[in-house]
Amino acid sequence: MKIATFNINGIKARAEALPAWLDEASPDVVLLQEIKSIDDAFPREIFEDRGYNVETHGQKSFNGVAILSKLPLEDVTRGLPGDDADEQARWIEATVVGDRQAVRICGLYLPNGNPVAFGSDGTPERSGKYGYKLDWMDRLEARARALLDAEMPAVMAGDYNVIPQTEDAAKPKAWDRDALFLPTTRAAFRRIVNLGFTDAFRARTQGGGHYSFWDYQAGAWQRNNGIRIDHLLLTPACADLMTDCQIDRAVRGGDKPSDHVPVWVDLAA
Repeated sequence: MKIATFNINGIKARAEALPAWLDEASPDVVLLQEIKSIDDAFPREIFEDRGYNVETHGQKSFNGVAILSKLPLEDVTRGLPGDDADEQARWIEATVVGDRQAVRICGLYLPNGNPVAFGSDGTPERSGKYGYKLDWMDRLEARARALLDAEMPAVMAGDYNVIPQTEDAAKPKAWDRDALFLPTTRAAFRRIVNLGFTDAFRARTQGGGHYSFWDYQAGAWQRNNGIRIDHLLLTPACADLMTDCQIDRAVRGGDKPSDHVPVWVDLAA
């Protein structure tokens, strides 16, 4: 079972690039972020014609997540538990029924968190967009604990807007005061991983130079000035099934690309 995560930065803008990648890579399941479309406007036919079941959790002009699956989907839920007042479309999950194993898949688009307000002592304030990011990560941790308690294979995949370590950025100093790389952000991410999750890519590949996002500005792609912020976290039962994990870096050099590229994991499921 090949499961990919891909922040497409607008389904309309990627109407050609996304299907082209699907035809070449042939993933079984794709978790999309930033579809930037309401559910009714999502171009389902493009994907259904390729054999994918389509589930969306959309929002006009912003955010939005979706699941494309060639395999049956069961128990689809939308919205990260813990805050009924949260109207941002950032979470979708379902059970995918594979040939040998069912896997719970969770697609997420974690808040960016910028701009950050800093107190007089230089520490980031838990307020505004950054407060929302940290609160969302607390809710994510609670959901992660519940997935572990369920003891079935599960993957939480998506654009985490977190640079976990210095090796995950070409120029880490440039991100020192950014919400993606602040110590409090990275600590919240580590708390989730340390519950017992496996960072799929880092379990297979070590060292720097491996990125999943390059800004459109200042020739970031041409200079390989990237960051790794798209992650697949696997429960122990899911990590036991992993056979490979890769970043499809070349997609960034295609026509009308997203600023992110797909990251995928292959499971013996």
